[in-house]
Amino acid sequence: FFKDKTYHIGNTDYSGFVVMTAIFVVLIAASTALLWKLTGKLSKMQLMTLILVVVMGGATVWFNDPHFIKMKPTLYYVMVAGILFFGTLTKKPTLELVMSHAYPELSQRGWHLLTRNFAWFFLGMAVLNEVVWRNSSTGFWLGYKLWGALPLTLIFGALNVPMILRHSAQAEAESDSKSSS
Repeated sequence: FFKDKTYHIGNTDYSGFVVMTAIFVVLIAASTALLWKLTGKLSKMQLMTLILVVVMGGATVWFNDPHFIKMKPTLYYVMVAGILFFGTLTKKPTLELVMSHAYPELSQRGWHLLTRNFAWFFLGMAVLNEVVWRNSSTGFWLGYKLWGALPLTLIFGALNVPMILRHSAQAEAESDSKSSS
């Protein structure tokens, strides 16, 4: 609604998209501060997101250029993919650190496969974000972020469920007992 409007603030004209980015930066900082006040803790992912939003959103407002906030998802996806690939290379599935509560029965092999799968997925999402924002309007990119990126993430997660079930500690124990008999 605001993205196509222009706002004169000080001696500068800002697009509605840039103004909404400034509001988004303030809201994410406030919500993160409130979460920290309520729980006394923040995850590394929450901090990484806050830093990226403040830096890239701040650059968007400072330079009055929406390209910076459009690059933020790419940077986020590349950073997450890098962390996950590092985990697969060091044989310490980093995804387990943030998701072990969701899949407490997943075997080490399962964590390795899930980490690898998500690393490639996030790398693909980085490329897709670059293609979309560089080749479409701001309105289309915003629609993609909501109606494209989010469903793709949910679908990808759902596609990994059979692998997760195959690599639960119980399923692997049953498979091992069948193969040894």
